[in-house]
Amino acid sequence: MRILVVEDDVNLNRQLADALKEVGYVVDQAFDGEEGHFLGDTEPYDAVILDIGLPELDGISVVEKWRGNGKVMPVLMLTARDRWSDKVAGIDAGADDYVAKPFHVEEVLARVRALIRRAAGHASSEIACGPVRLDTKASKATVNGIALKLTSHEFRLLSYLMHHMGEVVSRTELIEHMYDQDFDRDSNTIEVFVGRLRKKIGVELIETVRGLGYRMQAPTDDH
Repeated sequence: MRILVVEDDVNLNRQLADALKEVGYVVDQAFDGEEGHFLGDTEPYDAVILDIGLPELDGISVVEKWRGNGKVMPVLMLTARDRWSDKVAGIDAGADDYVAKPFHVEEVLARVRALIRRAAGHASSEIACGPVRLDTKASKATVNGIALKLTSHEFRLLSYLMHHMGEVVSRTELIEHMYDQDFDRDSNTIEVFVGRLRKKIGVELIETVRGLGYRMQAPTDDH
């Protein structure tokens, strides 16, 4: 899962980025509205954390431009504590949720998890596919109740496939959502990670759709 943090306070931006990376997200950072708008317009994100008071272009304008261009990624807006009008303006502009400053980073992480889950149609913090369970809150996965030992890249791959269960996900899409913008996108590492993940899961849940990509779904009774 790939997150964009747009916050001009360098320390807060770093604090949020570090916390997100620690629980397995890939993070791109922007420090003003123009840069943030450009990244959100040109790169695919699973969620965006967007400060309302940004230099160059304010957060309200950024989210309005994204929505006007058809960008649908969930946006969590950071607002001033006592400015209820900012919260209303942010939601009306197209933000999906807000957190007022000062905040606990854990609350931001919980809201980001919820936004990503809801965008993929999942209400619970646990997502199941056959015997595999993904705990989005704890960033852990199990098979038949036994914890899976996954590398950070394997976990990102499993998480993305499970959030998009039943959908064919292309190799390009996986690369775009598993790595930041500086990653070498001609690499064949996705195939390697899929192979490793299949071995660790031990059940046939990840199907290769020839020429299109991969699909994760639980086997049906007639399989």
